[in-house]
Amino acid sequence: MVFTFKGQLDAFSEKQFKTFVTNNLKNDLPFVIDLTKIDFLDSSGLGALVQTAKECKKSKLAFSVVGNSRVAQTIKLVRLGDFLNLNSSLEDALNNLKN
Repeated sequence: MVFTFKGQLDAFSEKQFKTFVTNNLKNDLPFVIDLTKIDFLDSSGLGALVQTAKECKKSKLAFSVVGNSRVAQTIKLVRLGDFLNLNSSLEDALNNLKN
C-alpha cells in the first residue's frame, strides 16, 4: 500500500496523519508513506513519523518513507533516515519492501 500525503505535516496536521496511519496499520500490510508532495515538515511531523516507525517495528510491519528533497533533507538533518527507512524514490521504496 502507498499512502500519499500533500500539503504540510506539522502541528496542525499531525493528529490527522497519526489517526489515518494508525487505522491503516491494522491491515498488517507493508506500506510506503509518500511525502513527495509535502511542502513543509516540522518537529511535530517528524514526531508522528517516529511514532509510526516505532509502532511498525513493534508489530514487525515493513514500511518505508519517501520524500522530496526538502523532506529528505529535514529527515537526514536529524539523522532519522535509517530509522524511517527513507528512500529516494517511490520505486526504491517499493522494491525495498519486496525484499
